[in-house]
This record gives sequence, structure tokens and C-alpha cells, in this order.
Amino acid sequence: MKDGATLPLLLKELRLPTMLQLWEELVQKSMDNGWSHVRYLATLCDYELAERQRRKLSRHMAQSRLPPCKSLETYDFDLVPSLNKAQVMALSNGDLWVKDGKNLLIFGPSGVGKTHLAVGIGEKLIQSGYRVLFIRTTELLQKLQASKRDFSLPAELAKLEKYDCLILDDFGYVKKDGMETSLLFELISERYENRSLIITCNQPFPEWDQIFEDNRMAIAAVDRLVHHGTILQLSAESYRKKEAKARMENENK
Repeated sequence: MKDGATLPLLLKELRLPTMLQLWEELVQKSMDNGWSHVRYLATLCDYELAERQRRKLSRHMAQSRLPPCKSLETYDFDLVPSLNKAQVMALSNGDLWVKDGKNLLIFGPSGVGKTHLAVGIGEKLIQSGYRVLFIRTTELLQKLQASKRDFSLPAELAKLEKYDCLILDDFGYVKKDGMETSLLFELISERYENRSLIITCNQPFPEWDQIFEDNRMAIAAVDRLVHHGTILQLSAESYRKKEAKARMENENK
């Protein structure tokens, strides 16, 4: 069998789809430009690796469940004067904290862009090669409760372990329920100094006794989160209120 017929079969067997797709096109290009065999093979490998990385990034982005259209590029830092843009951009590089299992806590009233900021940072982390999962805190606790009833809680926690960073959105809306808050504390303890958390919350630490049924548990949770954590405090007028005011002004003109 001729090489031209054998090579596609070999590339297919080795599961190298990009090389299979491009090898003939690059043969002609290499001949036209006088490439060596080494350069031809290296170029084919580069294309294969680049395509694998693209597919991996696309897969991780889909699995992250990040809400669309909430990137750092679309975040209006001018509307949140209390926020240091340089600090946020530095945090979007996970090598500074995610690789060490540290945490990021984002506080502020409703409507100031806490979720947008967390999602934007999460997107950058994925682009840097980290695994990220975005989920409403109440939704996650419902899943953990169900797994506990089914005696599969360790397996459910193990699934979360594969994510370098877990974004718990709307942390302050957790019900003050013994079962839920004990599971939340177990999750925080499980990830402590091991995997990172990004938490968005509209309640400052002194009010966390409204989240955790046991005040001692609230103190212990705060201690674990803050020990290796960075806190961002967002102080600004609600985006939604501003939009409502603008609509009213336009309607009254």
C-alpha cells in the first residue's frame, strides 16, 4: 500500500483528526516553501495540539455553566468606584491564588454587579486552564441534600473536587436550616486549603448568623474562608435601579 493511502489510516487509528484533515494541504505547502521533513511534522503537530486545546477550552466553558455575556471586558468598573480594576485583573490570573486553593469573597448590595464580576473572573480562569463551576448556592445545597438522602454525598463532593474553583452565587440567600447549613459548612471544610471558592454575598460577615443556624459554625466557616481569602467590597448604586430611573426619565420627556 502506498504511503499516501497508509498515512490517513494511521492518523485515524491514532486519533489525530486535525492532522488527518490537514496533512495533504500541508504537504503541498511544505513542498512549495522547501520545508524539511522535521518542520512539516512539527507544523502538523502544532495544529493538532492547538485544535485539542480549543476543544478542551470549549468543553470546559460549557461545563462551567457560566452565564453568557458577563465578561470582564463588559464590566463597567467606572460605576463601582470602590473596586480596584488592577486588583481584579490580577485576580483573573489564577496562578496568584487558585493554584494554592485560596478564596475570593465578593460582597455588596443587590444589583451592583457581584455576579457579573465573579463570572468574568471565572471566564479568565478557564482561559488560563483552570476548571470552574458556577452555581447558585441554594441549588447546590439542594443537590447535596438529595445525595445525602441517597447515601451518595461523598461521591457528589468528589465530583466537585475536579473543579479548581467553585463559584457560589447568592450565598446570602441560603435558608437558615440545620441540614443545609451543615452541608454548606462541610463543603467549605472539604475545599479548605485544597480547592478555591468564589462567593458572592449581600450580607457582611457579622450577619452570617442569619445564614448558619449555629453561630459557632458561622464563625468557623468565616475563619476558613478568610484565612486564605481576598475580599472585594462593592459599594455602588444598583445597576437595575439606575436603568429604571433612566427609563422613567425617558418616558417623562
